Amino acid sequence: MTRDEIKAIYDAGPETVITLVLSLFEQIEQLTTRVAELEARLATNSRNSNQPPASDGPAKPIKPTRQPSGKKPGGQKGHPGTTLKPSPAPDRIEYHSPPACAHCQRSLAAVAGGQSPETRQVFDLPPLKLEVTEHRLVNKICPHCAWVNDARFPSDRPAGVSYGANLKSLAVYLVNYHLLPWQRSCELIGDLTGQPIAEGTLATAIKQCAANLESCEEAIKQAIGQAAVGHFDETGVSVCGHRDWLHVASTPELTHYALNQKRGSQATDEIGILPEFAGRAVHDGWQSYFTYACEHALCNAHHLRELTFVDEQLKQPWAGGMIKLLVEIKQQVEQAASADAEQLPSAKQAEFEQAYDRLLAAGLALPENQPPPPTGKRGRQKQSKAKNLLDRLSNRKRETLAFMSDFRVPFDNNLAERDLRMIKVQQKVSGCFRSSAGAKAFCRIRGYISSVKKQGRHVLSALKSVFTGQPLSLVIRAE
Repeated sequence: MTRDEIKAIYDAGPETVITLVLSLFEQIEQLTTRVAELEARLATNSRNSNQPPASDGPAKPIKPTRQPSGKKPGGQKGHPGTTLKPSPAPDRIEYHSPPACAHCQRSLAAVAGGQSPETRQVFDLPPLKLEVTEHRLVNKICPHCAWVNDARFPSDRPAGVSYGANLKSLAVYLVNYHLLPWQRSCELIGDLTGQPIAEGTLATAIKQCAANLESCEEAIKQAIGQAAVGHFDETGVSVCGHRDWLHVASTPELTHYALNQKRGSQATDEIGILPEFAGRAVHDGWQSYFTYACEHALCNAHHLRELTFVDEQLKQPWAGGMIKLLVEIKQQVEQAASADAEQLPSAKQAEFEQAYDRLLAAGLALPENQPPPPTGKRGRQKQSKAKNLLDRLSNRKRETLAFMSDFRVPFDNNLAERDLRMIKVQQKVSGCFRSSAGAKAFCRIRGYISSVKKQGRHVLSALKSVFTGQPLSLVIRAE
């Protein structure tokens, strides 16, 4: 605006000047709000928000939220360890003897000698190569009636030449567990065995594995649906160039993955676990989860990150107090659980709830956390991050503190987040799933592998059992 334009407004009278000043103040307020939002966005990282650690970048190192345990580095007392120990029954023994006398240089080849008590062992792989088994039929004539009895090949031996269960389970193991790209998996098998395989062979093995796991996946779904506590989460994945959602439902022993184009209740209804779930669902507070009638518990790891942002960036003291309170409750729960208690004493719970309420009241009393004035526009009014967090902690107090009244409920939802972490690694390695069928096959196989690992069982053996038509029974029956 030029000097002449400003003078023209001044000459137009007080009302014109007032209108201009009010307009300028409105613009300043909007810009101030926008600057605050941008500064808050720049200040967010994996420590004070739900952003993944990979988004932090190589700039200033992020201070971890985990408190020092005070333990020395390395294996702790009582840890079983994996030290290589001598085998009592070696597969092969090699004898080493002096070829000639060190004093007179005469040959000692004909001397029997005596064995020294000192031994050394070397653990190594034998030369790897494929073992070819040819199957032949033997027809027999009955000596009593002279009937010619024709032999039949086993059902798992297709016509022609094929790969066996060991190699196919290794191929699926590399792709679905170690997340190697298909081409590199084929190259690795070729380098190890001397027999290169085609990606089409790998695709066939994955398809067969997924088909054989259909009933096992259904059993896992049913078992999670009947669990006392279940963990639920979701993350975006790229399928055929568009974003779908991968949903996880898990317990400490079982994992189920499901792919759906939707994120909310429509997807969880189609998956079919939550609609019938009667236990307590642990999740991050996504609103669609609350449409189900089961009990709920919120992830306090999410709360701690959000509270850290409010405390450090927005400088609101109540948030720091809430962090200390939640951590203190967690420590009290761990101590009580180690003494075989099932919940904190009622008096202690009441004490913690009162401290919780006082901190929320202090936060809600701050001027910056007052409800925004009505704008006359339809829909929910936008609030600050601190106000949204206060409302959630206030409205969902029971779900936030559920872990202190029932020790079966964990402090956080890290179990489900760990189950999703490898899916994000797969996306970083391969970029996307190239077909919906391939993505669903990966989810089914990965859920089986995750359940096998949680139960401490051997993954390769578990995959081999799938190709022999007898997948492991992973559902743990209550006695």
